[in-house]
Amino acid sequence: MLHIGLDVGSTTVKIAVINDKNEFVYKNYQRHYSDIKKTLAEVLLGGLEKVDDTEITASVTGSGGINAAKWLDIPFIQEVEAGAVAIEALIPETDVAIELGGEDAKITYLRGGIEQRMNGSCAGGTGAFIDQMAALLNTDITGLNELAKDYETIYPIASRCGVFAKSDIQPLLNDGAKKSDVAASIFQSVVNQTISGLACGKPIRGKVTFLGGPLFYLSELRKRFIETLNLAPEDVIFPPDANLFVATGAALADNRKTVNIAALKEKIASLGSVTVHEVERLAPLFESEEEKQAFLDRHSKNVIPTADLAQHKGKCYLGIDAGSTTTKACLINENAEILYSFYNNNLGDPLKSVIGILKEIYSLMPEGAYIAKATATGYGEHLIKAALGVDYGEIETMAHYKAAEKILPGVEFILDIGGQDMKCMRVKNGEIESILLNEACSSGCGSFIENFAAALGMTSREFAQIGLEAEHPVDLGSRCTVFMNSRVEQAQKEGASVADISAGLSYS
Repeated sequence: MLHIGLDVGSTTVKIAVINDKNEFVYKNYQRHYSDIKKTLAEVLLGGLEKVDDTEITASVTGSGGINAAKWLDIPFIQEVEAGAVAIEALIPETDVAIELGGEDAKITYLRGGIEQRMNGSCAGGTGAFIDQMAALLNTDITGLNELAKDYETIYPIASRCGVFAKSDIQPLLNDGAKKSDVAASIFQSVVNQTISGLACGKPIRGKVTFLGGPLFYLSELRKRFIETLNLAPEDVIFPPDANLFVATGAALADNRKTVNIAALKEKIASLGSVTVHEVERLAPLFESEEEKQAFLDRHSKNVIPTADLAQHKGKCYLGIDAGSTTTKACLINENAEILYSFYNNNLGDPLKSVIGILKEIYSLMPEGAYIAKATATGYGEHLIKAALGVDYGEIETMAHYKAAEKILPGVEFILDIGGQDMKCMRVKNGEIESILLNEACSSGCGSFIENFAAALGMTSREFAQIGLEAEHPVDLGSRCTVFMNSRVEQAQKEGASVADISAGLSYS
C-alpha cells in the first residue's frame, strides 16, 4: 500500500507519496499564492495518478493543514511531530534540525527529549521575508542566491522586521553597495535572526540537519548557516528532499488513515464549493454617511494657520524632521504661521532630500526674508546638523510636545505614527510623563501602509481614503507585515475589495 503525506503551509503545498520501503513514488512542491484549495487539488490529483490500488493511507500537516483535514476527512498531525517522525525514520543521527518555511522558522533539539524553538509574532528571517528582500533588488529568490555567490562584504541588516530591513538596504544601494554584497548580507541577517531569536543562547552542536524550502533551494543561505555555526563537513546533514521532509513525516505518521481513492477524489472535486471565509470580516469604519461626515467635520476644525511666503519680510524659522523613511520641513513666521511645508519619501538619502528642500525654499523666498534660526529633529538630526550647519537639534519627543501644545493648549495625550515608529506620549502638568514606543516590529507604521498601497498601485492618501467606503473590512490581525501579506492575499482570493483591505489595515 502507498502512503500520502500532505504539508499545507503558509505559502506552499507539498506532497510525498511513499511506498512501504519509504521510497518516493511521487513528490511535488508548489506555491499556492493563497489559493490553497486549487493548489491542494492539483498536487493531490497528481499524486493519485501514481496509485494503482483502490486504497491508500493519508495524513496532512502544516499551518493550513487543519482546514485541509476537514475538507478531505483525513487525519491531521502537528508539523513538529511530523518532522520528528521523518527525522527518526530517515536521519536518526540528527542532533539539531533547523527548518525555514514560508512564514515560520524552527530549531528542533532532538537529544534528551524533543525541544523546539519557533517564531511566533514575527516572520522576519523566513521564506516570505526573503521574497520581500529579493523584490527590493528586482529579482526573485533564485536570482538573490546567484547574486550572493559573488559577495565580498557582509553588511549589518535588520532581520527582525521586513520594514526595518528595507530601510537598511535602501541606503546601501544608494551608496553604491554591490548587489551581491547586499544579497549575501540578507542571507546573513536570516541566519542571525534564526540563531539569536530562536536558539536564544542554547548551543547548536553535533549533527545539524537543514530542512525546508528556503534552505533546500538557497545554497548560499546554507553556507551562511554553516560558516556562522562553524560546522565541520561531517556535521552537516542536507537530505535530498529537505523541502518535502515534513510531508514525508505526515506520510509516515502513526495516525495516518486508510482512505478509499474514489471517495477522496469526490472530496477533491467538491473543494471548489467550500465557501468558508478563512479571513474574518469586521464592521465598517462608519455605520452611516452621517457618522462619517460628523467625523470629518470634527477633525477639520483643527487647522494650523498659514501665510504667503511671497509676501513675507523679515525673520523665518525652519524646522526639519529627517525621519526613517520621509523628510518633513516647515518654515514659519514669528506668528507661527506656516509659510512653506514639505513632506516626501527620502528614498534612503535624507541629506540629499534636505538639500533639495533648502534649494526650493531659497528659490521661493522673497528679498527681505531670511532664515533666522533652523532646528533639526528625527533619525537624521545629527547628520543634518553636521552637514548643513543647522543651529539646533531637538529630541523628537520634545518637538512633538512643543507643536501639540501650540495647537492644543493643555494637551494630555499625543499619538504619533511615523515611517517606522509609533509613539504614545502622556503629558501631565506641562511635562511628558511617559513614552511608549514600538521596538522590534514596525507593522502599522507609515512604511508598512505605504508598501501595501504601492503594491496596489495607489498612493498612501488614496489608499486611506478608499477605506472610508468599505462595507466589509477584513480582519488582518496586527503584528507582522509578512503575516498580514498572506492574509491580504487570502482575503483577495475570497473576494475582498481594495477598500475592505484598506479599512482592515486601519483596524490593525
